Amino acid sequence: MRKKVNFGVVGLGHIGKRHVNCIVNHKKACLNSIYDILPTQDFINSDLLVSSFSELINKDIDVVNICTPNHLHANMAIDALMAGKHVVIEKPMALTTHDAQMIVDTALKCDKYVFCVMQNRFSPTIIWIKDIIEKQLLGKIHMISLNCFWNRNKDYYLNSQWHGSKEKDGGPLFTQFSHFIDIIYWLFGTIDKVDPDFFFFRKKKYIEFEDSGIVKFNFSNNTIGVLNYSTAVWNKNMESSITMIGEYGSVKIGGQYMDKVVYCDIKDYTQPVIDAKIECNDYGTYKGSASNHDKMIDNVVNVLIDNASVHTNAIDGLNVVKIIENIYNYRN
Repeated sequence: MRKKVNFGVVGLGHIGKRHVNCIVNHKKACLNSIYDILPTQDFINSDLLVSSFSELINKDIDVVNICTPNHLHANMAIDALMAGKHVVIEKPMALTTHDAQMIVDTALKCDKYVFCVMQNRFSPTIIWIKDIIEKQLLGKIHMISLNCFWNRNKDYYLNSQWHGSKEKDGGPLFTQFSHFIDIIYWLFGTIDKVDPDFFFFRKKKYIEFEDSGIVKFNFSNNTIGVLNYSTAVWNKNMESSITMIGEYGSVKIGGQYMDKVVYCDIKDYTQPVIDAKIECNDYGTYKGSASNHDKMIDNVVNVLIDNASVHTNAIDGLNVVKIIENIYNYRN
């Protein structure tokens, strides 16, 4: 039995550094190699640096963590799989359904795992909501409302070589809110029909897509829902929430990261105590999503050492990309 899982990380921006820290701090993980196309400064042992992505994927490692800009995910994942490595892919898995399907097909061909980073699934409140739905405590769920009201400021775009580019970034549903599209998918399954409207509340020459939208959607069981999202909120992230109205009750979790129970009113049910303290990824001038990457790395280790199940697999990543691409097809 192997004792440790060897990782290589490509992309050493904010989220790549988060992956590095989680690997270094895991007792059954070992950081073997790191690579970034840009000069890397002072945060980690320079002996781990390699000179190219090709060199990294040909090192004696088990897993390649892909933490690069969105448009690079698919090709890098395919190259790493073909080199015989398992891959961890930061969200989104890809920017098109075609590319996501190519990753799935390559993983099957190479008999390797794909781990998609959707760390909100590990949040205690989300796990609690999942349990309520699986036990059908709400009965028939009539309506779902999801709100994501965040701030992305000027520096976020101007200090980046890819944020704001339609080709490289893809838009807020890929870059900011794919986490919450994934939560809808994880809780309720594939969306059958969408009806979106897009808005440019803070239209700037350095942003090539909308900053806000309202998406109505339907599931096959006739449940209806709406997603309201924006990155044009003044000053800071304000809310990520989901409300469910069902036959036997209503539930809402909210806060900045769906980390607080706002209300729970279910027939013959007493809400348990939920340890819902969640930290976010704090990048100084703005704040990112929930910081559960340690749990994601733990899942990778448990799969490879103890044959656990992949928490968010390649098919999950593909289906989330399909939903987002379906929504954005109305934009083009």
